[in-house]
Amino acid sequence: MKLQRSSLPGRAFTLIEIMMALAVFGLVLTAIYASWTLIIRSAKIGQEASARIQRERIALRTIEEALTCVRSFEADRLHYGFVAENGDNGFLSFVARLPESFPRSGRWPDFDVRRVSFSVEGGEDSQSQLVLRQTPVLKEMDESEQNSPLVLAKGVGKMAFEFWDDRKKDWVSDWTATNQLPKMLKLTLTFRRMREGNVSFQQEEDVSRIIQLPSVMVPTAIQRPGQQPGQPGGPGNQPLQPNQPNQPNQPLQPGRNNNQLRQNDGRLSFPR
Repeated sequence: MKLQRSSLPGRAFTLIEIMMALAVFGLVLTAIYASWTLIIRSAKIGQEASARIQRERIALRTIEEALTCVRSFEADRLHYGFVAENGDNGFLSFVARLPESFPRSGRWPDFDVRRVSFSVEGGEDSQSQLVLRQTPVLKEMDESEQNSPLVLAKGVGKMAFEFWDDRKKDWVSDWTATNQLPKMLKLTLTFRRMREGNVSFQQEEDVSRIIQLPSVMVPTAIQRPGQQPGQPGGPGNQPLQPNQPNQPNQPLQPGRNNNQLRQNDGRLSFPR
């Protein structure tokens, strides 16, 4: 019995068809990879933007929380001065009774009354940043706090202040009455948004907030019953002698050099 071969010719893929199929498959894989990379990159950018905005909110909230706890005493104006400087290197320093939830409160568990200072300084990555330093009132600032402050936010180009003047019924940019507390303060932080690769600045955004200070300077008569302001008999009420620096009741003079205060927030002593 003879076997009959099929008259149908054999079918197979040619080399050209195989190469075209591989090319189409490669294009599909490339499209999938590009889409997946774009999704991951977009998610990363979104997370970074959310984290940056959250840090900015925390920075504003920290300053606001400290200002709502501010303290000042007429009997000890030397150590309870309120200092604010506008400009690119903005500076704000005052004394406050801080809660336990305030940043770095664990370093001073027994000292809730501390001088806090917020300043804009240059960082290691050439970005200006908002930093916080604090020290118990009447104490010298330790070296670790001075050299390693708490960074609240990066990319802060400017910290500016405006103060409500009851006499002018308007906002003023300079607060020369360092021995008094303003009733309201308008805080403006300028954040610099950076392009990809941190090569150059893309835009600047101002974030402002009006903060009402609930505290006022405590008069000497309330702090020390039976004594009137300027009356001798207490360390805060000694008569002022001319040309005698660092007296207990000596008012802070506006326009003095505050560099020493920046370096030593524990005492408000200005070089003469």
